Amino acid sequence: MLYPFKFRAQLFHKIWGGHTIEQWYDHVPADYENVGEAWVMSDVEKFPTEVVNGSHAGDDLQDLLEVYMDELVGGVVYETFGNHFPLLLKFIDAVDDLSIQVHPDDDYAIEHEQSLGKTEMWYFLPAGEDAAIYLGWTRLMDEASIRQSIQDGTLAHNMREYKVRAGDVAYIPAGTVHAMKRNTIVAEIQENSDLTYRLYDYNRVGNDGKTRPLHLEKALEVMDYAVEKTAVTHPEPVQNGVVNLQRTSFFTTNLFSLTQPVQRDYAPLDSFVAYMCVEGACRVTALDAEEDRTTTLRRGEAVLIPASLNDIRIDPEGKCQLLEVYMEL
Repeated sequence: MLYPFKFRAQLFHKIWGGHTIEQWYDHVPADYENVGEAWVMSDVEKFPTEVVNGSHAGDDLQDLLEVYMDELVGGVVYETFGNHFPLLLKFIDAVDDLSIQVHPDDDYAIEHEQSLGKTEMWYFLPAGEDAAIYLGWTRLMDEASIRQSIQDGTLAHNMREYKVRAGDVAYIPAGTVHAMKRNTIVAEIQENSDLTYRLYDYNRVGNDGKTRPLHLEKALEVMDYAVEKTAVTHPEPVQNGVVNLQRTSFFTTNLFSLTQPVQRDYAPLDSFVAYMCVEGACRVTALDAEEDRTTTLRRGEAVLIPASLNDIRIDPEGKCQLLEVYMEL
C-alpha cells in the first residue's frame, strides 16, 4: 500500500560536527559527541533510512523500491535507475571547517567507483554570523599550482569565498572544488553517492587518532581547473506559494513558505516528490491514498510522496518551510 512515507534519520558523528541539528532527533546515540550529518532519505548501501509511519513501518527505502518500483519513483526514473533511489537528502551541521574537496561526475564514478557521481546543492539554514563557504577557483589553476598550494597550506587563497545567510542557495556541480566553513548549517540535496575526494584537510586527526586520508590524485583527475561560474544566490520566498531554488537534470528543488494550507497536483509529473522540513511543522495528506493518508512533518524530517499519488495537501502548523524535491528526466 502506498502513502506518504516518513523516515527515521541516519545520524553520523563527525569531528567537525555541531550541536544544533542533534536537538531535532530523539534517537541520538549516547556516545555521540555531536551530530554532524543527518541523512533523512537515503538508499546508500549500509545506511538506508527506515519508514516510521503506517503499514510499512520498519521497511527501508530499498524494500519499498523492490516492491513498488515505478509506482514509487516514476516510470522514467525507474527505467533510468532501477532499484536504486537516485537522490540522498541530508542535513549538515558544521562548527569547524570541512575539508576542501571535490566530487566526481557520473562517468568517472561509474567507471572507477561503481557508483553515481555527486552533483549537489546546499540550502542554508540559520547559523553563525560568520557562516561561509569556498566555491570554485578565483583564477585558472593547474596541477602544479594546486600541489604547491597544498604543500604551502594556501589552497584556500585561490578559492572564491562567500559569506552566507539563511535562505541562500549554492549549486555545486561535480568537479567543482568547494568547502563548507565553520558555523554553517545546510539542507543538502545530492545524487545518491557518498564519494568525496579530499584535497586538503588542515592536517586534521580523525576519530581513529590518525590524520584523515586525502585523495589528491583522484581529485586532480575529476576537478574543473577553470574559474567557477556558479555563485551563491538568494531566491526570495513567496508567502504561501512556491519559488524555484534549483532546476537541473539531477533534481529540481523548490521552496514552500506556508502559513495556510496549500494543495499540489502532481499528475503531470512522472517522479516521486520528497519534502524536507527546514522550519516549523506541518501535516502532509495524500488525498488519493487509501490508508495512512496523513503524516506529520517537523524540522529535520523528510517525507516521500510516491509517484502514483497525485493529490497532496499540506497544512502548516503556524509558519512552516519545506523544500520540495523531484526529478525531471
